[in-house]
Order: sequence, then C-alpha cells, then structure tokens
Amino acid sequence: MPVLTAAVLAAFVGYAAAWYLDYVEGNFALLLFLATVVTGVYWIAERAWFLPRRRAAAAALEAEAAERQARLAAQGLATTPVDLTEAKQNILAQPWWLDWTAGLFPVIVAVFVLRSFVVEPFKIPSGSMIPTLLVGDLILVNKFTYGIRLPVIHTRVTQGNAPARGDVVVFRYPPKPTLDYIKRIVGVPGDEVAYLNKRLTINGQPVPTNVLPDYFDGDAMRYFRQLDERLGERPHRLLVDEERPAFVQAAEPFPFRGNCRYSVEGVACKVPEGHYFVMGDNRDNSLDSRFWGFVPDRNIVGKAFLIWMNFGNLKRIGGFD
Repeated sequence: MPVLTAAVLAAFVGYAAAWYLDYVEGNFALLLFLATVVTGVYWIAERAWFLPRRRAAAAALEAEAAERQARLAAQGLATTPVDLTEAKQNILAQPWWLDWTAGLFPVIVAVFVLRSFVVEPFKIPSGSMIPTLLVGDLILVNKFTYGIRLPVIHTRVTQGNAPARGDVVVFRYPPKPTLDYIKRIVGVPGDEVAYLNKRLTINGQPVPTNVLPDYFDGDAMRYFRQLDERLGERPHRLLVDEERPAFVQAAEPFPFRGNCRYSVEGVACKVPEGHYFVMGDNRDNSLDSRFWGFVPDRNIVGKAFLIWMNFGNLKRIGGFD
C-alpha cells in the first residue's frame, strides 16, 4: 500500500505541476472530485480494515504482557508492570500513507461539498467588469440560487430561480468551457437586445441611464465616461470609451448567429430559448456576447454576490450591484 499510495500522490502532484506550468489544461472540479473519491476509499478502508487491525495488534500486545505477568506471578516472581502506553500509541498511529489520504478526507470532502453546492471563490483576472469589479477582487459565487448542479458533469438536480437581467454571473466560456468568465446578464430568453451607438435597448425600450462623474482608471491612466444603468431592481455602474467605435469588430461564428444583425451602429440579437446575452460593465473593453454569442443555461456556474478580499484595497470588501 505505501508504494501504491506514493504513486497516486505523485500522479496528483504531477498533474498539478503540469497544470501550473501550462503543459495541460487543468480542471479543478475534476481534480477535487477525484481527490474526494480517492481519499474517501482510503478513509473507508481505514475505518473498516486498517484501524481494526491496529487495534487488534495493540490488544494482542496488552494480552501478551498480561499473560507474561500472570505467568511470572504464578512462579512466585515479583515484577514491575511494563508501561505499554508508548508502544500502543506507535501501533495505533496512522502510517504516513494513511495520514495523507484518509486523514485528509474530512477536509477535502468539506471543501468539495461547499465548492460544488454552496459557494465557490473566484479571482477577477481582467478589467471587463470595471467599475463594478476590479482586477484582483476575490469574489464568492452562489452555487444554488439558479439550482444545484452536479460537479464535473453539470447536470441540474434542483430547479432554483431563473437568472435575471442585471445579475452578475460566472459561466463556462462557450467557445472554451474549461475557462470561467464573469459578465452581467442583459438579455434573457426571448428578449430582443440591441446595443446601438453605445445605448442598450431591450425589447424596443431604452434601458434607463444616468450620467455620473467620469471614472479614472489608474491602470490606463485616463478618464472614462461613467453611467449608472438600471437593468434589474437596483442600478449598476458602467463605463463607455467615447474613443472606441460603436460597431462590433471581428465577431466570431457562433450558434444562433443568425439571430443577430450587425451594423456600423452595433448589434441587435434575439436571445434564443435556454440562452442568455451577457455584457461586461466596461462596455468598450469587454469580450462578451456581442463577439462570441449566447451563454447556454447549462454553462452558468452561479451568481456572484460578494467581494471577500482585495489585498491591494481592503475597502473593496463587501457586496456589489
């Protein structure tokens, strides 16, 4: 077992290292699932086989010492009882290969359940959601609001609420589902969404906006036009770069592309059933549904709801719209 366990642990370490070095495209959900299964098998084996055998060995040692004591006493020989505490502790102690498997199972299964069915942490890698979310924000995503899904295979097992306009969602990027993206839903199934001349309309009705003071982007070292927009119950802020053209450049082929009409003013799309149209709040610096199409419902991971840490700016901690 030690050799087999060493090989299993080496495989996990090798996969993680290859992922870190970009030799393979990692899948953390699958890795965590496999770790849960493997450590769970060891945990069951520990409870059902290995621990009872160690306890039996400790009991046998006690019985042997008691028998020896009784035999000497029968011969009239006075002896001092042997302290077996340390010896029993050594026998009962888990070997290293069980410490690193069965011993880690409770922690791994707790992380697996929380991450798969309750909340999942993400880090914002780009500026596409500025000013709502900044690069380096560490966020939490609710995994059950839209219905619980099985990890790895993503099959829905509870219905939950339907994603709504204005929700900030994490989803598996349709052109490459191994990547996670975060955007705001602007169109739900059946909506006619148009973004023309940098103005959003839904089903023919302009989305209400108000002008805010210009936003200074410290990374770009320039100001951008800032608005608040009301897609859902509460408004959110967005940025517009007046220097960028309104038309969509280099839109890719994607499923249901025939539902979209591109022009020099922008794009208008009819959202198909079971899909959503998403955009970044940094409207002219976001690769979103305008470029690669609709997000299938099955790709949605969950609803982002909290910034739990930003090591460069602790004031960022808290909820957001």
